[in-house]
Amino acid sequence: MKLLDGRAVAERINEETRGRVVELKRRGIIPGLAVVLVGDDPASAAYVRNKNKISTELGFYSQKIELDAATTQRELLATVSRLNANPAIHGILVQSPQPPQIKEEEVVRAIDPEKDVDGLHPINVGKLAIGDLTALVPCTPLGCQRLIAESGIEISGAHVVIVGRSMLVGKPLALLLMRKGKGGDATVTIAHSRSRNLPEITRRADVLVAAIGRAEFVRSEFVREGAVVIDVGINRMVDPARRTGYRLAGDVAFDEVAPKTAAITPVPGGVGPMTVAMLMANTVTACQHQTGAFEPDRGP
Repeated sequence: MKLLDGRAVAERINEETRGRVVELKRRGIIPGLAVVLVGDDPASAAYVRNKNKISTELGFYSQKIELDAATTQRELLATVSRLNANPAIHGILVQSPQPPQIKEEEVVRAIDPEKDVDGLHPINVGKLAIGDLTALVPCTPLGCQRLIAESGIEISGAHVVIVGRSMLVGKPLALLLMRKGKGGDATVTIAHSRSRNLPEITRRADVLVAAIGRAEFVRSEFVREGAVVIDVGINRMVDPARRTGYRLAGDVAFDEVAPKTAAITPVPGGVGPMTVAMLMANTVTACQHQTGAFEPDRGP
């Protein structure tokens, strides 16, 4: 069993991104990323601090905008509008989850598609669906694809089963892995919690991706011997033995499943670091598109 080290791969990608930033700066261009946090959710605040820290380390112009939990829809949309109009900002991310008074779909649609480094705007989703390579792709699916490629796992012709059909992971990942060419050409099945005989479906997978948002949902009977397992989930589970009172777990029962696999991602340390690395890479790509500073396609 091989452990797929997302941290190590993310570090390599960040070094690539740092090099791309250096080249842009030689042309007088500094990539700009704005991350907006609404409210004081501790986990979200930690994510935002981490993204701000990494973007600064990579040489970006970085803005962290913290808004009160009582912020209205109109106020948040006004903030997004100002960032859309700011030429120093090439990427905008509004951290989820947002307070209940905020309509997240409306916020996503308000972001300039060229600055939508989360890849969730309908224009970017549509571009991905038709195979337009100028699409900004959601960071977690892009991170999964890149981790698979960097780990030497052959995806062309493989049967990939994705458990989860969200617009954040399942659907865009399926589109990426089906795409012709490098990092694609897979046969993809999307399954979900309502799929009949789910373990029977997942046992057919050469590569199984768990992105269903349920802690340790995927058990041993879901996985065939020698499969590759990509665990996208990150869930807090009560654990009185820990100082924090909880532990992090994926959507896969790791200890039970790992011995059957050829390779598996840990939680934490697997897909999570890849998501942040691809956010940074997306920001540089968005900057290149907006400034005309293009470079050859790097692929997955």
